[in-house]
Amino acid sequence: MKEMSRRSFLKAGTAATAALALTPSDLLAKAKANKKNVNTGKIKLLGVGVGGRGHADINGVTYKGKGEIYDDIEFIGMCDVDQKYAKGVLDEYQKLFPNMKIYNDYKKMYAELLDQADAVICGTADHTHAIICAEALAAGKHVYCEKPLTRTVYESRLLTKLAAKAGVATQMGNQGSSG
Repeated sequence: MKEMSRRSFLKAGTAATAALALTPSDLLAKAKANKKNVNTGKIKLLGVGVGGRGHADINGVTYKGKGEIYDDIEFIGMCDVDQKYAKGVLDEYQKLFPNMKIYNDYKKMYAELLDQADAVICGTADHTHAIICAEALAAGKHVYCEKPLTRTVYESRLLTKLAAKAGVATQMGNQGSSG
């Protein structure tokens, strides 16, 4: 896996945010219902930004307590730009879900796995939440995102429109109030 520098990640995030600001109608036009997946009886999840606070977010949907995991979920992919920082989390989840793929670029993960996923959990840096969630919503995926959901009112309104058009459930995490 090729590592991405923090500077490259920030440049890509800035460019993506600028593109989002310029093309909301393109994203709205892409919103569609979930593609039909082979029903395994499990909710297929993607985790973006799984180190730090993202780790607590994914643990919240994975563990019942005392190390026991829910049997109706499956992480099919996880992504963190800083794989050294997230190594422990990625190793832990790779053991729980041996078929899970690991990425350092969410766009690559989305290109390969978004159509197979039911939902996305986003625990990335604050300024990247809107673009990551907008792409998931435009693909008709349910989204859980750590706070703050967006940086601007414009981004918030865009995500609201995308979620409504796709008919999906969304939630913004607020640590003590998300359970």
